[in-house]
Amino acid sequence: MQLDKFYYDNKIVKMFAYATILWGVVGMLAGLLASIQIFYPAANFNFAPTTFGRLRPVHTNAVIFAFVGNGIFMGVYYSLQRLCKARMFSDVLSKIHFWGWQAIIVSAAVTLLAGFTTGKEYAELEWPIDIAITLIWVVFGINMFGTIIKRRESHLYVAIWFYIATWITVAMLHIVNSFELPFSLLKSYSWYAGVQDALVQWWYGHNAVAFFLTTPYLGVMYYFLPKAANRPVYSYRLSIIHFWALIFLYIWAGPHHLLYTALPDWAQNLGVVFSVMLIAPSWGGMLNGLFTLRGAWDKVREDPILKFMVVAVTCYGMSTFEGPMLSLKNVNAISHFTDWTVAHVHVGALGWNGFLTFGILYWIIPRIFNTTLYSKKLATTHFWIGTIGIVLYVVPMYWAGFTQAMMWKSFTDEGTLTYSFLETVTHIIPLYITRSVGGTLYLVGVFIMVYNIVKTVTSGSLVANEAAEAAPLPKVIHAESEKYWHRWIERRPVQMLVFSLIAVAIGGLVELIPTFLVQSNVPTIASVKPYTPLELQGRDIYIREGCYNCHSQMIRPFRDEVARYGEYSKAGEFVYDHPFQWGSKRTGPDLAREGGKYPDSWHYNHMLDPRSMSPGSIMPSYSWLLDNQLDTAITPAKIRAQQTLGVPYPEGYDKIANADLAAQEKQIKESLKKDKIETNSNAEIVALIAYLQRIGKDIKGEAPTVQN
Repeated sequence: MQLDKFYYDNKIVKMFAYATILWGVVGMLAGLLASIQIFYPAANFNFAPTTFGRLRPVHTNAVIFAFVGNGIFMGVYYSLQRLCKARMFSDVLSKIHFWGWQAIIVSAAVTLLAGFTTGKEYAELEWPIDIAITLIWVVFGINMFGTIIKRRESHLYVAIWFYIATWITVAMLHIVNSFELPFSLLKSYSWYAGVQDALVQWWYGHNAVAFFLTTPYLGVMYYFLPKAANRPVYSYRLSIIHFWALIFLYIWAGPHHLLYTALPDWAQNLGVVFSVMLIAPSWGGMLNGLFTLRGAWDKVREDPILKFMVVAVTCYGMSTFEGPMLSLKNVNAISHFTDWTVAHVHVGALGWNGFLTFGILYWIIPRIFNTTLYSKKLATTHFWIGTIGIVLYVVPMYWAGFTQAMMWKSFTDEGTLTYSFLETVTHIIPLYITRSVGGTLYLVGVFIMVYNIVKTVTSGSLVANEAAEAAPLPKVIHAESEKYWHRWIERRPVQMLVFSLIAVAIGGLVELIPTFLVQSNVPTIASVKPYTPLELQGRDIYIREGCYNCHSQMIRPFRDEVARYGEYSKAGEFVYDHPFQWGSKRTGPDLAREGGKYPDSWHYNHMLDPRSMSPGSIMPSYSWLLDNQLDTAITPAKIRAQQTLGVPYPEGYDKIANADLAAQEKQIKESLKKDKIETNSNAEIVALIAYLQRIGKDIKGEAPTVQN
C-alpha cells in the first residue's frame, strides 16, 4: 500500500509550550502577591491597579486561561496530529489562534488592572474581549475539526472525544454567560439579574472548571500518561463510560455553589443530586489513569515525569471526591464562604492542572527538540519542592476554613455571638502566612523547571516539521469494525460533536428555562426599588474595585448569620442587580444589610484608612476614591442600558438623572461636613457611600425563619 508522507507541525507546539511557561510564572507571581496582601495590607502599595480586588481576578484568569489554556493547546496540537496521523488543518489558523489568544491574555490583564470588570467570577472580562474569545475559539474549532476530518486514522481515540466535548461545551457556556449590554467602549451590564444571573454564572463557573480545567486535561492525560509509561490505557470500556457519564452529569452541578441562598430549592437540590453522582465517572477516569500504570511502578520511582503525572491524577481523584462532598447541604453550610473552598480549588489547580502540565512539558520539549531532558535530578527536585509546596498551601487553608466556620457559628451561654468578624480574621493570619510559604515553594519549583527546560532547549534543535508517513484513510469502513455502537460514532466526528452538545445541553436547559419562565422562582418585593443614579454609579465603583472578591451580599437562613448580619436574603431583593453580587468568599463581612449601619463619615474614614476604624483590619486603603472625579457624563447611558434590561426608570429619566444624582450627592456631602469632613466636588467616594448606605434598606423587618 502506498503511504502518504507528511510533516507534523512542532513549531506551534513549541510556541504554546513557551506561552504556558511564561504565563504560568506570571499567574503564580500574581497569586503569591495576592496571598501576601491578605495578611500584609501594605503589599497593596496604596495603588489602585495592585489592590487585592483587582489583582485576584488577574491571578485567576492568568492561571486558568493563560497557563492552563496554553497548556491545553500545547497538548492538543501535539497529540491531535499524531492521533489523526495528519498535520494541523491550517498553519495560518494555528498562528492566528496562538497570537489571538496571547493578545486576549494581555488585554485581559490590562483591563482588569484598570478596573474594567463584569464582576462575575472567572468571567470578568468585558464585552470586546468576550467577542475576541468567541472568534479565536471558533478559529481553534475550525483548525481542530479540519484536522480530524482530514485524518488518516479512522478511529477517534478517547483523547479526541474529550477535545470535542471541551470545544462545544466551552463555546456554549461562554456565549450564554456573556450576554451583556454594553453602554460604553469597555463597560457593560449583565443581561441577567439577581437570582437568574447567579444561576447562569455558576452554571458557567462550575462548568468552566469542568470543561476547561478538567475535560481537556483528561484528554491529554489519556494520551500522555500511556505514552510516558509506554503502556496501553487500562480499559477502553471504562473510558467510554467515563466520557459520556462525565459530560452528561457535570453540567447539572452548578447550583451546588448556591446552596442555602435565594436560589429556588428545586434547583439547589438538582445540583446536589448530580454532584454526588459525579463521583462515579470522575473516579472512573482517575482509576483508568492509575491502573494504566499497573506493572510500571518501578518506572514511576525512577521517572520524574511519571511522578508528576501520578500525583496529578491522584489530586484529580481527591478534588473530584471532595467536590461532591462539599455539595452536600450539611457540609456546604460549614464550608461555603470559608477558606476550605480555597483549599479545595487549589488541590485541583496546583496538583491536577499544574503537575500534569509540568509532566507534559518535561515529556514534549525533549522530543520536539530532538534531545534528552537536561537533568532528571532537577526535575525530581522540582517534583518534591512542588509537592511540599502544595501540602503547605492546602493544609493551612483547610485549617483556616474549619476555624472560620467554628468561630462564625460560636455563641456564648447567653446566646450572643462569641466573636466579632474581625476576630475571626486576625486569628487565622498565621495560616495565611504559611499558605504563602507553600506558594513560594511551588513557584521555586517552577523556576527550577524553567532552568531545566532552557538547558534542554539549548542542547537540541527544534524539529519544526517532523517527518511522518501513514496509509490514507480507507473510503469504505468494514461493517465488522462497526459492530458496536461506539465504534460507529468514533468514526464520525460531526456526530460525536452533535451528541456531545445534546448531552451537555440537557442539564442546562432543565435548570435555566424554568428559572427564567416561571415567575414564582423569582418573586418580586414591592418595597424593592431601582438604584438612584448616584447609587448606581457607586455600585459600579464597588464592582470596579473588586469588592465582591472579599465581601458577600447573601445572608443565609442560619442562626449565626442572621444574628451577625441581619435578616436572611430573599430572591426579590436582587431583581435590579445587573450583575448579582452574592460573592463566594468572606474575607470581609457580608454587606447585604450594610445600609444605615454606620454614619457616612465612618465609611469615608474606613475607605481612607481601614485600620483607623477597625484596628487589625486587613483591608487595603482606597484613598484614590477621595480624589477621583465621578464621571457623570456616562450616567444617561447607564440609565438607558438599565431601562433596556427592564429596570423601571420613568421614560426620559436619563435626561434628568444627573439632577437627582447631584441632589443626593449634596445630602451626603452635608452629612460628611457635620463630621468635619470636606469632600472634593463629584468625588467617587460619595457615590460609593451612597451605594453602601443603600444595600439592604429596601427590605422591611419580618420575623425570619432560621436554621440552626
